[in-house]
Amino acid sequence: MKANFVKAAIGAGLLAATALAAPTAASAKTLVYCSEGSPEGFNPQLYTTGTTFDATSKNVFNRLVQFKRGTTTIVPGLATSWDVSADGMEYTFKLREGVKFQTTNAFTPSRDFNADDVVFSFKRMWDKNHPYNSVSGGSYEYFNGMSMPDLIKDIVKVDDYTVKFVLNRPEAPFIANMAMDFASILSAEYADQMMEAGTPEQVDLTPVGTGPFQLVQYQKDAVIRYKAHPDYWEGKAPLDNLIFAITPDSTVRYQKLKAGECHVMPYPNPADLTAMESDEDVNLMSQEGLNVGYLGYNTKKEPFTDVRVRKALNMAINKDAIIEGVYQGAGVAAKNPLPPTIWSYNTETVDDPYDPEAAKSLLAEAGYPDGFTTDIWAMPVQRPYNPNARRMAELIQADWAAIGVNAEIVSYEWGEYLQRLGKGEQTSFMLGWTGDNGDPDNFLAVLLGCDAANGGSNYAFFCNEEFENLIQQAKTTSDVLERTRLYEQAQLVFKREAPWATIAHSVVFEPLSTKVVNYKIDPFGGHIFYGVDIKE
Repeated sequence: MKANFVKAAIGAGLLAATALAAPTAASAKTLVYCSEGSPEGFNPQLYTTGTTFDATSKNVFNRLVQFKRGTTTIVPGLATSWDVSADGMEYTFKLREGVKFQTTNAFTPSRDFNADDVVFSFKRMWDKNHPYNSVSGGSYEYFNGMSMPDLIKDIVKVDDYTVKFVLNRPEAPFIANMAMDFASILSAEYADQMMEAGTPEQVDLTPVGTGPFQLVQYQKDAVIRYKAHPDYWEGKAPLDNLIFAITPDSTVRYQKLKAGECHVMPYPNPADLTAMESDEDVNLMSQEGLNVGYLGYNTKKEPFTDVRVRKALNMAINKDAIIEGVYQGAGVAAKNPLPPTIWSYNTETVDDPYDPEAAKSLLAEAGYPDGFTTDIWAMPVQRPYNPNARRMAELIQADWAAIGVNAEIVSYEWGEYLQRLGKGEQTSFMLGWTGDNGDPDNFLAVLLGCDAANGGSNYAFFCNEEFENLIQQAKTTSDVLERTRLYEQAQLVFKREAPWATIAHSVVFEPLSTKVVNYKIDPFGGHIFYGVDIKE
């Protein structure tokens, strides 16, 4: 994928330290972020991965409500305030005036942000008859997986700076959901121009938002260049230029950090943490992660349709060995699909024990006394919830072999991996999740709900009536104690049915140059560069 204003390939010398760090003017400040991979795309409505969110939604776009940087506190964004009706069925947002869209080679805005942009951004996802609904494939994984099409009854422009969302039912996490990346606001004027020009997909390939940085240039698997949006409504960013140097290997990222070729890097190799801690030029930041890493089972495919098989495989996995060998102590074994840092986590859940002999017996009971042959899909990239999927797959492969299950390890390029998961080609697969909004619904419904099994992020295709009823009831009340009770029950159903082997919750580490100031770890797994500066 390549923006139409990228007129020439970027030479290999671009990634040299001098080229990356060199400012465009004597006073310009440039920060280089060594990203772990290319984004799936640039419109966060269409994707769910962290690289897409880092590349655009966290830095190019804004939302009506947003999270205060480095916290889980919701603050006004493009909306200055909002009101909720007494029955919880209408949300009215007052919009911020004077907000400027970015200007690019392809688009010069003639007006400020207003209600038309909000209506366009959401109706594109919601209304199947909208002219943009099917553009770029029309797959709105988050929006659909969170039951938004059925939840929203209408989206009304009250006036130029007021928008009302009318719901079909109360939805307790609605405001928290509106702070998520899929709710980023796009320019309706830009969309109209691109549709008229016959190139509507450019809205997704060459993003135009209201955020602090704007895209300048992109070369897949090499580099993404941004510059500060000079008219950003919160004030111009301290940084003049932001560069994503795409560097898949964590060892190479660390070498670049030490050499001064980049200032911030994600997902360090756990084996490098000790060296980083003792490096006087590196500030190793850490924070308990709002995440879970798991091995999922395609519950629509034999033999994983049988809960006994799923349970047996879970009992064959030595989690302690994985925590030691993959996370190298920087993680804790997971028993729930929620991390222990989120409210409603059920402390009473009993994890599947590591018991290979019991696993063999359960397989025999399910009709597989001699085991079977299957696949383990391993992610090709590092994530906070899984620093080395290949190594984890190898450990699980050996564990399963001990009970007669022979598994071949399969992997694909990251974008293809996710696409194939969505098509249901997998048998067992590695994935994970970093929370988007601090609400349990963001794990339980988005990853395990029935709606999310149809074009969403429920790649296990798990759809259990008892579980579904519990999480849907929890959405309809604002009583936190009642929601907690329902979510705790849902976690017990999850554990009984075992659509996943819950593996670990990790500590998030982020090494950066000591020249970088005001950087904060995002609890939701993004990398936000507004407010960050570099010391001279």
